[in-house]
Amino acid sequence: MNPIPPWNAGIARVGRRLAAAALLALAACTGATPTPPPTAAQPAVEPWTLPAPPGAAQPDLALAPDGRLLLSWLEPAGDGGHRLRLATTGPGSAHWAPPLTVAEGGDWFVNWADTPHVHALADGSLWAHWLRNTGPTRMDYGIALVRSGDGGRSWSAPQQVHPPGTRGDHGFVTFWAQGEDRLGIAWLDSRQKAAAAGAGGHAGHHGVGPPMMLRAAIHGPQGAQEAEWPLDPSTCDCCTTASARTARGVVVVYRGRDGEEVRDTRLVRLEQGTWTSPRDVHADGWRFPGCPVNGPAVAADGDRVWVAWYTEAGGVPELRMARSDDAGDRFGAPVTLARGAQVLGRVALAFGDGALFAAWLEEAAPASQRLVLARYGPDLSRTAQVGVAAVQARGRASGLPRLQWSSGAAWLVWTETRDGQPVLRGAVVR
Repeated sequence: MNPIPPWNAGIARVGRRLAAAALLALAACTGATPTPPPTAAQPAVEPWTLPAPPGAAQPDLALAPDGRLLLSWLEPAGDGGHRLRLATTGPGSAHWAPPLTVAEGGDWFVNWADTPHVHALADGSLWAHWLRNTGPTRMDYGIALVRSGDGGRSWSAPQQVHPPGTRGDHGFVTFWAQGEDRLGIAWLDSRQKAAAAGAGGHAGHHGVGPPMMLRAAIHGPQGAQEAEWPLDPSTCDCCTTASARTARGVVVVYRGRDGEEVRDTRLVRLEQGTWTSPRDVHADGWRFPGCPVNGPAVAADGDRVWVAWYTEAGGVPELRMARSDDAGDRFGAPVTLARGAQVLGRVALAFGDGALFAAWLEEAAPASQRLVLARYGPDLSRTAQVGVAAVQARGRASGLPRLQWSSGAAWLVWTETRDGQPVLRGAVVR
């Protein structure tokens, strides 16, 4: 792992007065509204050794019901193929069990933002997905879903989430637990775009042709699909989705798309077997005739829901976050997490021990990026901010940072480049 940036190391060494000054200075340079300096000690950043080999990329980090952390990644396999690998920690431990192979193949669709995910349910089952080519064109691919009942030593035969024979692309998945032994899944689906292309229309991303749509399904204890729904007929083409469980059911957040190419963040909720109509988290009014590939993040605790997202509605890159106290029915006015040309976004959220944690990426000179972690109170007042690492990557090579809160610490994973190939890095912030 790269050394922690010097300004962050200084926070660990100096007294609280200098730490507060550094915190306010960083708030000013990111455009965030400064908040009173915290009285507690500043977070400490520690390296976290990961079991992924050089060449690994597209990481995912999930938290199991028993407190274990699940890390998955893609790595190259023979003859141009790919392999999905999984490693788990013990509850409350940073130490890894030997990695396991979930699947391997030569017909996979691999993308820096549309990455595989893993999930653990309370019944002990593990679930995973990846993207697999399903048709004659590059944009014909679907979601392959598998389940393991023995801790990942063996996996079920992959099943396709969308109907067989459906053309187009299907991806940008989010998972959630629908009870102890059922998996919820939502994804972006281009079946209506592909159908128009077959009738002389135009397929493809970035605002061309009919829109993508958001769909969801529930898969039962043996993996079979038990229910499936269309949730929103018009979404952004290639922004990540996210989900969290509230006291009134799971919420799914995503970037919408209207007829005027406004691409603001929306939310739907599954309550007692019925999905709510899509609603805006906040009407930013960001009109953008393309896909920013920069989806929202969500965290929940009881009826409280927090959503963070990227926008350029004001003409400048900005990260915003808003809070709902009624499971997503209404949100208060958003606050700014970071603002300025340096903001890349790709935000991640986690809630734990009464605090909210947000991680995001910013550009940094020369030819590098910076991974930032900030801590907020439930009312969105910022109490601390720290630079986790100087990320040796440019543009999309850094992928999407992953964040979980467990055992009194924030656990982060991200991607860097070394000698022209990706490598995964990790850190623990306490």
